[in-house]
Amino acid sequence: MTCTKRKSIFAVRFISLAIILYNFTFTQGDGAQSTAVRCLEREREALLEFKKGVFDEDGILSSWGSDDEDHERARECCKWWGVRCSDGHVTVLDLHCPVDDHGFLLQTPLRGKVSPSLLQLQHLGYLDLSYNDFQGHNTPDFIGSLHSLRVLNLSSAMFSGKLPNQLGNLTNLQVLDLSGNDFLPISSLEFLSHLSSLKYIDLTALRFELREFVKTSVTLPNSLEELKLSFCELTDLTIFSANSSSSTSLSVVDLSLNNLTSPSVFKWLQNFNTTLTTIDLSHNDNLGGSIPDAFQGMKFLRSFNLSSNYFTGGIPNSLGNLSHLTSLELNFNVLKEPLPDLLEKLSKRAGKSLQFLRLDGNELFGPLPDIRTQFPFLRKLKASYNHLNGSLPSSFGSLEELKLASNEITGLFPDNRSLGVESGLRVLDLSQNKITGSLPDLSPFSSMQELLLGGNQLRGVLPESIGQLSKLHSLDVSENSFEGVINEAHFLKLSNLKLLKLSFNSGLSFNFSPDWNPPFQLQIIHFKDCKLGPNFPKWLRTQSGFSELDISSTGISDTMPNWFWDLCSKVEYLALSNNKIDGELPDLSTKFGVFPEIDLSHNNFRGPIHSLPPKVKSLYLSNNSFVGSISFVCRVLKFMSIDLSDNQFSGEIPDCWHHLSRLNNLNLANNNFSGKVPPSFGYLYYLKELQLRNNNFTGELPSSLQNCTLLRILDLGRNQLTGRVPSWFGTSLVDLIIVSLRENRFFGELPQSLCHLNDIHVLDLSQNRITGRIPHCLSNFTYLSLIHSSFGTTIASKAFFIFQNDIDSYMSNILIQWKYNEREYSGRLRLLKLIDLSSNLLVGDIPKEFSNLHGLISLNLSRNQLTGKINREIGQMEMLESLDLSHNQLSGEIPVSLGGLSFLQILDLSNNNLSGKIPSSTQMQSFNASSYAHNSGLCGDPLPKCPRNVPNKDEDEDEDEDDGLITQGFYISMVLGFSLSFWGFLVIFFFKGSWRDARTSETGG
Repeated sequence: MTCTKRKSIFAVRFISLAIILYNFTFTQGDGAQSTAVRCLEREREALLEFKKGVFDEDGILSSWGSDDEDHERARECCKWWGVRCSDGHVTVLDLHCPVDDHGFLLQTPLRGKVSPSLLQLQHLGYLDLSYNDFQGHNTPDFIGSLHSLRVLNLSSAMFSGKLPNQLGNLTNLQVLDLSGNDFLPISSLEFLSHLSSLKYIDLTALRFELREFVKTSVTLPNSLEELKLSFCELTDLTIFSANSSSSTSLSVVDLSLNNLTSPSVFKWLQNFNTTLTTIDLSHNDNLGGSIPDAFQGMKFLRSFNLSSNYFTGGIPNSLGNLSHLTSLELNFNVLKEPLPDLLEKLSKRAGKSLQFLRLDGNELFGPLPDIRTQFPFLRKLKASYNHLNGSLPSSFGSLEELKLASNEITGLFPDNRSLGVESGLRVLDLSQNKITGSLPDLSPFSSMQELLLGGNQLRGVLPESIGQLSKLHSLDVSENSFEGVINEAHFLKLSNLKLLKLSFNSGLSFNFSPDWNPPFQLQIIHFKDCKLGPNFPKWLRTQSGFSELDISSTGISDTMPNWFWDLCSKVEYLALSNNKIDGELPDLSTKFGVFPEIDLSHNNFRGPIHSLPPKVKSLYLSNNSFVGSISFVCRVLKFMSIDLSDNQFSGEIPDCWHHLSRLNNLNLANNNFSGKVPPSFGYLYYLKELQLRNNNFTGELPSSLQNCTLLRILDLGRNQLTGRVPSWFGTSLVDLIIVSLRENRFFGELPQSLCHLNDIHVLDLSQNRITGRIPHCLSNFTYLSLIHSSFGTTIASKAFFIFQNDIDSYMSNILIQWKYNEREYSGRLRLLKLIDLSSNLLVGDIPKEFSNLHGLISLNLSRNQLTGKINREIGQMEMLESLDLSHNQLSGEIPVSLGGLSFLQILDLSNNNLSGKIPSSTQMQSFNASSYAHNSGLCGDPLPKCPRNVPNKDEDEDEDEDDGLITQGFYISMVLGFSLSFWGFLVIFFFKGSWRDARTSETGG
């Protein structure tokens, strides 16, 4: 199950907990019950027997008495927790485990098995065991004998097995919720036909075994009003018989998150034309094509959801005839038609009732028309991620929520006109568009609650009229070109403001009085790339409840005030990077919220780090002056990313990484660490990036590192590591894309297993003591054989990780030698494909298989002991930009094909034993003479001209190979043959001349 589907399912489960349904009431035991009426003994014993079958870790059932207790309340079961009675009989048993607004359990669920003793509760009308843990036990079939049940809620109670057919005996049942029991497959719904009183059924996330339905089908109860079959792996609705229309009350149908197909599903829905009020068909991967014109008769339809499917083209005219429609969601499809045409279709009858319209994530185009008269009650319009253009109408009448995020609207707000005089706008979201011009006067929007214009091309100053929007709680104008000064007037009446995003407006500066006391209490504050400094903003001291603060790259050059850290008790994201803030960090163990992300990189912080919050998610402290040990990592329970690079940390790395198995990225480069690489790194099973470059690590790599099977980037350069290149590179670690062991003390031959690194981008083993031959199988590097321009994408999506926030992102970098210079290259710069084996003790020929690496950009084999010739097929490496074969013992001539490498910018063949004439080509003669220096047999431009006896290699490159076949015997045979031929000619000529003279005499001639 994907993460997205899990989230969607959980939302459905949570909503299904609203069990206040269908006029179901019971007499409450505490207030209405006479003290003379006590619960029956057999029912009390039944409850106690149930208690014995469950494990109650939190003591939820502590109020339930036992046989050896004789005090009044212990014996009166009607007053026990979760129990209610009527006339001495237990009528309500509500033992559900509560959840919060996010769906998290608020207490430990009951665990165990449901005792059949509950059969004694024959007057039980309400049974709720939801969100407990019955550990995969079968759904109790005896429940079918509780004939008084009207509400049965077993949602997310961890039952398994199959649904008991005995449920069909519950003829009084009105509400049935079995959702969220993932291991409770459904092979038959026959019991539904017998539930004559059923009004509501929720089977969300139950798996339908459709093969079992081939022989049987079900008729929905005539009383059914709500049917929820979300995420049930349904492909069609043939499980319901043709006479399903007998359900004359069906009002709500939720078939989302299935695999239904069009148009069959719409044909089935037409059985309920006159009763349906809500239809949800969202997230059905097989629903696509044109939306059918099938809604003419659904005159009472109020809510219609077709989002996250694959519908194309335009919308049918029949949608506009739904006179009761209040909510229409068509977002995230492939709809493609002019927006004015779409709105014109909807404006017929639906225009008078529609309040919420979602169109985002399609391919709609054209301008946004004036919808004031077409949709007088429209409160929400979301049309993000389309291709809208044109200008925004000057008025929206009573429109209360407008969302047009991420479009390509241009030319909005022409002539700085007002958006409307009597507008009732509450939410205006035009973010991520191409809106131009300045922001108009906003004072007419007194009801505005959200103003979201981020990611456009707006310019000019922010009008002070924003400060008059007293109901505004969200303001986002980030990623524009606003300029000018932000002062107190901009926030004069914004007492309700919670979200403020002004980031990426480099022309904006702030001017507040030192004692300014803002009227708001912000929760989200983003000012990145604005001019906030040079002093640390004192007004932040008044903000005590913010969860996100980004004031990175704001020109602050000040000492961090001590009071600031006391404000971070709820902070989940803190970004102060790229300033000049100095000072030492206090004890942060009691600061910050849950799983905070902290970025203090590129500042002047100094001193040791004492302690951190115990559950830090991401920590970025690079490019500061922190010193001392990093033993603080041993006291943190959760890390996803750690970047401590470019500081002055020292000492050995503590061997305490066992508890951080979820760590994805660890960067300790450019510090003063020493000692061995800790073996406990092998517990970092989810590690994708490990950077230890430029420290003083010694010894061999721990074999436990091969447990990090997800590792993609490994940079250990510039240390004093020793041993052989691990053979588990390419066997256990098969996903490596960047490997750098440069400037260490590795020795021995290269393992053949390196050839299994099919996705390798960068292999840098330079400046070690590696011996032996270069493996021929390096041609197996599949990625390096692919041809891509070096000016294309970045190093690869694998080579970087995202700091999960709206603004900041972090990428890996790696130290390489590129065109004679050592540089730290990051994934932002170019698509890098590099092999560097230079400055080792390699011997033998350069493998011809290198020629198969057509996409390689840089190859450096210099400063080894390589012999033989340069491969004639080297010209097949057509993307080469840098080739260094210098300081070896290569011989022979330079291949002509080398002159055909049109991207080659760096060439160094110096200090070898090459000979012959340098091939003539624009490319080869463009290099300096130093590229060919110290090859005694080389000549030709740019070196001195070749002697006349030096053959021109360009005329016939194959002649050299033919000369090898000419022997002394060949020359002797050639002389003898010539002599015989010559003398034979003379003899023939002599006799022929005598014969000619004789003929002349005979004829008298």
